[in-house]
Amino acid sequence: MIRAGLVGLSLFASAAQAADCRLALLLALDVSSSVDAAEDRLQRGGLVAALTAPEVRAAFFAVEQPVALAVYEWSGRYNQEVLLDWTLIKTPEHLLFAAETIAASRRSHNDFPTAMGYALGYGAGMLQKGPHCLYKTLDMAGDGQNNEGFGPRSAYAEFPFEGVTVNGLVINGADYEAETGLIAFYKSQVLHGPGAFIEIAQGFEDYERAMRRKLERELTPPVIGLGAENPRTPPKG
Repeated sequence: MIRAGLVGLSLFASAAQAADCRLALLLALDVSSSVDAAEDRLQRGGLVAALTAPEVRAAFFAVEQPVALAVYEWSGRYNQEVLLDWTLIKTPEHLLFAAETIAASRRSHNDFPTAMGYALGYGAGMLQKGPHCLYKTLDMAGDGQNNEGFGPRSAYAEFPFEGVTVNGLVINGADYEAETGLIAFYKSQVLHGPGAFIEIAQGFEDYERAMRRKLERELTPPVIGLGAENPRTPPKG
């Protein structure tokens, strides 16, 4: 079993050497009007803390091939802003730079609805312009369902999502009636591609923990031969 695992990692490393990086990871943060100022601080600070957590840092550098990281925020139809443009995370210093860039960012919009289809289309464009990586993953974090313009299914039909996995971070909140079906919405309409999964944060106070778990799972190099249904092993705890 150990020998098979080593062979799998060797095959993965050989394939990754043909690309600029092993994973293009694009994170999308919800800054629609349902996210107030305090919640946005928890979201932004939670992402910074998750990126600098020891287990996430270890996952970034688990193998020699780097990860390309970018972050944008989204809300209404035409309200998307890049917080971190594509950055190859080759060293701990690059990761620290990415975290500090996000920590220094300021929210661009706070009074627009949740146009998730437009946000996905914007993410598809960013991935196309990004570095050539072995895998491409887009993360949609949000606390509400699409309520403006076309939805996720239309986005997947109209924008270039071939070879892209879309995961979700659901910020669940029992205080909001509109969020009662949020998990089902993400599972049925947002998740896309092989191995797609969601992590659930029980409110914005739980955002850091959920983001940390999700990043650790996404960044762990796949074990060749497990199949498309579970390309990465989820972390413990």
